Amino acid sequence: MKFAFQIGTLLLVIISFIANRGKTIRAFQLAYERFVGILPMFIIVLIIASFVLGVLSEPIVEQALGSASNRWLAAGIAALAGSVAIMPGFVAYPLGGILRDSGVLYMVISAFTSTLMMVGVLTLPLEQAFLGTKVALVRNAIGLVVALLVALATGLAFGEVFH
Repeated sequence: MKFAFQIGTLLLVIISFIANRGKTIRAFQLAYERFVGILPMFIIVLIIASFVLGVLSEPIVEQALGSASNRWLAAGIAALAGSVAIMPGFVAYPLGGILRDSGVLYMVISAFTSTLMMVGVLTLPLEQAFLGTKVALVRNAIGLVVALLVALATGLAFGEVFH
């Protein structure tokens, strides 16, 4: 599937180049300039992400989320950890399965994975560079609210809220 998107993109670039060579070249120049402009910030984010991934290993996350006796505290810790951590989905979702096998509540896993995908505390400087401070903050705030609502809905669906 990924290969199909790459081929499709390449074909569209070729069509664009044939249709208007000047605009296509200018688009590549602009993309390069923007890439070079954000590269230092991107490298910093990658360094921070590598550090966080090293610190937030599976056993640490499992212990923090599974040992909290209060489900609301566990969900809060999960939302905080997810907001700060940087982890791709192909790592986060299997981690959710491991957490579930360890007895962590679905709503806690939902809070963790939802904030992980929708809130980016560590990527905020990069978002600010692209979107501006106000838009980046609003996007993250909305992401946090939606993630918490998803966690609550998950808890309700699995009977974990009023248990």
